[in-house]
Amino acid sequence: MNERAPEDTTASPRLRMRVRGAVQGVGFRPFVHGLAREFELDGFVRNDAEGVLLEVEGERVNEFVDALRREPPPLARIDRIELRRVPPKSMRGFSIEPSADGRTATRIVSDAAVCESCLDDLFDPDSRFYLYPFVNCTHCGPRYTLTRRLPYDRPQTSMAGFPMCDACARDYRDPLSRRFHAQPIACPRCGPKLDSSIGDIVALLHAGGIVALKGIGGYHLICDARDERAVAELRRRKRRDAKPFAVMAANIASAQRIGAFGADERALLQSMARPIVVVDKARDLAPSLAPGLSRIGVVLPYAPVHHLMFHAAAGSPKDRAWRDAPQDLALVATSANPSGEPLIIDDDEAREKLKGIADLVVGHDRAILARADDSVMTMVDGAPAFLRRARGFVPEPIELSGDGPDVLAFGAHLKTTVTVTRGREAFVSTHIGGLTDRATIAFHKETALRMLDILDARPEIVACDLHPDLVTTRMAEARGLPVYRAQHHAAHVAAIAAEHKIDGPLLGAALDGHGYGDDGGAWGGELMLIEKGCWRRVGHLAPLPLPGGDRAARAPWRMGVAVLARLGRGAEAPRRFPQYSIAADVARLAAAPDAAQTTSLGRMFDAAAAILGARLEQQYEGQAAMELQALCEAPRALAGGFSMENDMLDLAPLFRALLDEGLCAREGAELFHGTLIEALAAWIGGAARRLGQTRVALGGGCLMNAALAEGLSRRLREQGIEPLLARKIPCNDGGLSLGQAFLARAASA
Repeated sequence: MNERAPEDTTASPRLRMRVRGAVQGVGFRPFVHGLAREFELDGFVRNDAEGVLLEVEGERVNEFVDALRREPPPLARIDRIELRRVPPKSMRGFSIEPSADGRTATRIVSDAAVCESCLDDLFDPDSRFYLYPFVNCTHCGPRYTLTRRLPYDRPQTSMAGFPMCDACARDYRDPLSRRFHAQPIACPRCGPKLDSSIGDIVALLHAGGIVALKGIGGYHLICDARDERAVAELRRRKRRDAKPFAVMAANIASAQRIGAFGADERALLQSMARPIVVVDKARDLAPSLAPGLSRIGVVLPYAPVHHLMFHAAAGSPKDRAWRDAPQDLALVATSANPSGEPLIIDDDEAREKLKGIADLVVGHDRAILARADDSVMTMVDGAPAFLRRARGFVPEPIELSGDGPDVLAFGAHLKTTVTVTRGREAFVSTHIGGLTDRATIAFHKETALRMLDILDARPEIVACDLHPDLVTTRMAEARGLPVYRAQHHAAHVAAIAAEHKIDGPLLGAALDGHGYGDDGGAWGGELMLIEKGCWRRVGHLAPLPLPGGDRAARAPWRMGVAVLARLGRGAEAPRRFPQYSIAADVARLAAAPDAAQTTSLGRMFDAAAAILGARLEQQYEGQAAMELQALCEAPRALAGGFSMENDMLDLAPLFRALLDEGLCAREGAELFHGTLIEALAAWIGGAARRLGQTRVALGGGCLMNAALAEGLSRRLREQGIEPLLARKIPCNDGGLSLGQAFLARAASA
């Protein structure tokens, strides 16, 4: 927190204070009002376009300033406090004034899980909020997903159409109430309502049914996670054959029955953001919940309606003990979006599109103004890491090392996000997904426009991928502004540079599935040096053939054939992959002199999975690599398992061993991971020493593999090299827009 102090606060009984940061929608004004009353000060406080403006006058202004700095409201994030003396005024008392408009320089905070005090109200028969599924206060509840624009006031939210009843209005005006100026305040008399009863929802779940439930950022599909028939039927109806489902547990005691949680995972699971936390699987779940995987995503209830379901399932107890007691009920909680389309937020659309998937569609009349999937996190190398950044974290900014022009960056083609920079802040959007259908493309455009509007940002530069044919490239070109085109893997490295505030030269390893290279080729295992908006490829993996182009990414067996062709053993393809009558043809295609090539580490994971018989066809992106990781318990390295020449890393010796040593899938997975860690550490370490670098960024989707990320980080530290991992954004393509924006700003300096 940067603070500018007045010359002499004791010389003036009146101070004007400008508070910048996430200070709207978090109870900041009532908090200031309470402090002013405590210290017997006169003055005012109001929201405006730059944050919060206040004046205080009286003998105890210094105590007030100290308290403001020391203990702000739970959801507030103070970036800077600016103070100056002003002449005393004759006004008496302290007031909360109407908000002032202007160009926005503040921000709205992310949605927060329902707090313990509101849960007390929710289950208190004497409270007017008893069993009310929209209870909230200034310390919790939805913010970003129901806000239309700033300043954050009720008329600017989807609560504008719900006039407060007398009781809610009294709470809203009462400085001693926890709901003083809580913009979404409502109760059963005046607020939104669910379409169906909690009892009907729970009865259907117990009967093996599937419910589509409108939550904070969109609809979820839920069913009993221990009922194999229900889970299998959800997979059939949603056409999601194998991709893992997340599970919602009533509380931490229940969560520990289905996943293995350490202290760090428990803290993450119980944080106000309430992300899905990926941990090792325990027991007692439907077999088809996460087939072929050793890990599972677990989330705790974060909306009042979730707690109400578990309360009803527990028999609607009157005491408080049930809230911490383990429960048998565990729920699949997956995004309600057919065929990879965006998360559904509209009630009419839900009834139309989900009627063939859900047995019951439960909406409500509080509009969701911004989609927000659940965030997904895990622990990597001793600290939290994002697999998907969305609800609970968006739109919290990432602080950059300095100011620069406003940039709008359009992100990747898959797992895409949008980034808007404003001053020294970068705002990375919620997860958008793959731009493979009209609905998701429209969602991308909607997200970009919403971010520009809510931040009141005016981009001077747009940034996009180097690939000339991507949808995002065309979007950037259509803006009519200068376009910066960032190479995919340079952007991976730059995203890590941005969050770690590194402006100088930085060496990075981008270990990924696919990215368009400077030469038009398919890259994915690259050593990149970035500096001042420029990048240079200083090393890469030895290429493999890419038979069938994009089809190879969906069919690991093709990459297995590619390895055979690369080793001069294409004739073995029909014997190795007898399921495929075209194996010999694919081998000839891969061996042709003009065959397409790839340096992608992701495709090499696919090849290893195919050779070991672990996965021949992929039903979702990354399935082969995830299942290979699930088999790996104790990585071990093959002596002489790789070679290097001119900063090109060749894994051919490792692939020969996987083909010839008669290993089972588990043994092969452990040999592959262990040798890969040693190979990458030697390759990266050699380049770092040659280039005089003592720290290296590790980015790209392959770093979602915790065994690889942790093993590689450990080996680099042993060489005296500091590994930099993605912490504030995902290491996969969800972080690319931040890297694009970072490079564009650096190039404009």
